[in-house]
Amino acid sequence: MQTIRSQDGTRLAYDVYGSGPPLIYVTGATCFRSFPPIVSDAKALAKAFTVYNYDRRGRGDSTDTLPYSLERELEDLLALIEVAGGKAHVYGHSSGAVLALEAALHYPKKLDHVFLYDPAYVHDAAEKAEYASLRAKIETLLAHGQHARAITSFLQGIGMPKIVGWLMRFMPGWKTMVALAPTLAYDLSLTADLPPFERASQCTIPMHVIAGAKSPAGIRSLSQTLAAKIPKASYDQLAGQGHMVNTKHLLPLFMRYLTTAAAVGSPSA
Repeated sequence: MQTIRSQDGTRLAYDVYGSGPPLIYVTGATCFRSFPPIVSDAKALAKAFTVYNYDRRGRGDSTDTLPYSLERELEDLLALIEVAGGKAHVYGHSSGAVLALEAALHYPKKLDHVFLYDPAYVHDAAEKAEYASLRAKIETLLAHGQHARAITSFLQGIGMPKIVGWLMRFMPGWKTMVALAPTLAYDLSLTADLPPFERASQCTIPMHVIAGAKSPAGIRSLSQTLAAKIPKASYDQLAGQGHMVNTKHLLPLFMRYLTTAAAVGSPSA
């Protein structure tokens, strides 16, 4: 484990895997860097990249500094980019994809290519209303210290079968996951609205938006629309994959995009 300090003093823990171009891996809700599926992802990506796998603030071995804001999380990501050499590729999954897009908009000179998988915005007004109810429920559970219930309620609320949430209690890392439950409020705030299509249309970074063919229809639809709004973006559906993607199947898409970008001389802003 290595650590750095973000601008507000928050300590960020991270691990480095592999060699090659630097890539910052931004995980989604309920994830942390030593969670076995995340370690597996990082090692798969490390076949082609130097992967910086970090605990977002409030998770795992990272500390937290209140109040939370999107800007503080972006400063965290920028701190990782500086450690990686001052410029890097960024891969964001789910709510991590939201952060990755915002980083591209805030720090265009610090990013090479951005990969978004299943950006977890709400996709229409009806889902936004449902999501607001889920958010209120989670925040009430957190306020009463019911962290385990907050985690399982969140997972069920986003469509995970109840039995899967129950089985997760027996997985390595469950206690760590429960400890990071307060960060659910952060992810819920990041993903509570429709994608920022107008701002995204000003993005200058080459971006590759991917959705799982088995992911919810709303995520697939908004991912395709988001890619269409971004001038240097492309879109793909990954056959056979849902929201919890197997990164071994995702990596070939990354490499194909980078190879194509190099062939056509796609500039990095």
